[in-house]
Amino acid sequence: MEKPILIRVHPQDNVEIVVNEKGIPAGTLIHDQLVAREHIPQSHKIALKDFAAEEEIIRYGEVIGYAKEPIAKGSWIDEHKVRLPQAPELEALPVATRIPAEQSPLLGYTFQGYKNPDGTVGTKNMLGITTTVQCVEGVLRIAVEELKALLPRYPHVDGIIPMYHSYGCGVAINAPDAVIPIRTIKNLAENPNLGGELLMVGLGCEKLVPERLFLDIPQDNLVLLQESMGFRPMVEEIKAKAVKILERLNTRRREVCPASDLVVGLQCGGSDAFSGVTANPALGYAADLLVRAGATVLFSEVSEVRDGVHLLTPRTISAEVGQKMKDEMAWYDHYLDLGSVDRDANPTPGNKKGGLANVVEKSLGSIAKSGTSPIVDVLSAGEKVRKKGLTFAATPASDFVCGTCQLASGITLQVFSTGRGTPYGLAMAPVIKVSTRTELATKWHDLIDINAGTIATGEATIESVGTDLFHYILAVASGEKKTWADQWGIENALCLFNPAPVT
Repeated sequence: MEKPILIRVHPQDNVEIVVNEKGIPAGTLIHDQLVAREHIPQSHKIALKDFAAEEEIIRYGEVIGYAKEPIAKGSWIDEHKVRLPQAPELEALPVATRIPAEQSPLLGYTFQGYKNPDGTVGTKNMLGITTTVQCVEGVLRIAVEELKALLPRYPHVDGIIPMYHSYGCGVAINAPDAVIPIRTIKNLAENPNLGGELLMVGLGCEKLVPERLFLDIPQDNLVLLQESMGFRPMVEEIKAKAVKILERLNTRRREVCPASDLVVGLQCGGSDAFSGVTANPALGYAADLLVRAGATVLFSEVSEVRDGVHLLTPRTISAEVGQKMKDEMAWYDHYLDLGSVDRDANPTPGNKKGGLANVVEKSLGSIAKSGTSPIVDVLSAGEKVRKKGLTFAATPASDFVCGTCQLASGITLQVFSTGRGTPYGLAMAPVIKVSTRTELATKWHDLIDINAGTIATGEATIESVGTDLFHYILAVASGEKKTWADQWGIENALCLFNPAPVT
């Protein structure tokens, strides 16, 4: 019989998680007279003690819930046996009380990037086409297909990104929360991977007029379909204006840039109970290295931070930044209340199958991505990054919405951890996929870029995988290595966060 392997993250934990791929059979002697009373699947929790009803269940050294019923030592603790605790009270949270000391800088690290006129640096050289309203999508799709056929003439252009979305009309354009999708569309158009170029396609009668995004937009950068004399003139005008930009983009070349010019987003999806043990701590270690090299790092996902926010507010660099984090949590609490749901609507069936009992356990694993650096700023959804260092970008946890918001904030590369597996990708920025389990990396050998599952089996450490990831980020940013998502051309649609009314 295979030797049982289990992981206990913190000395105070009264549960362990199973590493063995096939789980642990009932009757297995584990250690210290601990015997599995039933079959316990991989990544799920085993009780290290006898629990009375309402007794605390502790993982990561934190209370993840309360026993709904008596649980015998050696039993499987799944989501049905755990009662959700209350979320941390926001106003009582300390801010800027445990600001991490600055670590020694990492000097001399560089990558090959594309320098932009505004001082930003891209990791790709893409033509972006912004839309003001969904009505133009059908025509633009045809124009883009014809433009892609011309791309062999422009070998130094990485591709074309039409920014389709469902916003622009039939919406309460002046509602207070409309600022979120509007700034997201504007900031997507200014992502550093688009080379400082702008091409916009509108209809002509929509509520989101082009001038609301960019004042005094030149006619060479704008196409309004209602001004065209039929379908083919629409397509030809889009193509003609796009070709002029393609010609300029094709003259660009990569140049040596300091690692401090990188803007890296961190995200997780298809999480499991290994996320907070292997992949996310490795992401956190790499994040600390990036910050030490002067780069900008964003972590996000409000509902996957909310239950661990008491561990984050003390790391904010000032009372102002700490209060901003609490304000973003409160805004999202209210947003969920409007939909008559609470934060525990977040975990998916796959998360629970992967051993996560509830959103508290998921959150504690998720925030491991943030590493140990001070939190220098907090952004609202779709806001542009303002500072170098570690920033919390307050986005929804949905992979596609979070990815879109992070692109709007200015990331030029994303690192994405997954335990259950997802083929998610972004056209606008490379996505490095990190698996929490070796089994997933083996199964998806042509989708996973970095395997952090070796941490669970003791073949590697958080530090070694995090260091490897840091160097891989620099190589991907330089175009020296290509992520699997980019090799296969996997790209998910942009998905705006729009909490404002649709009329």
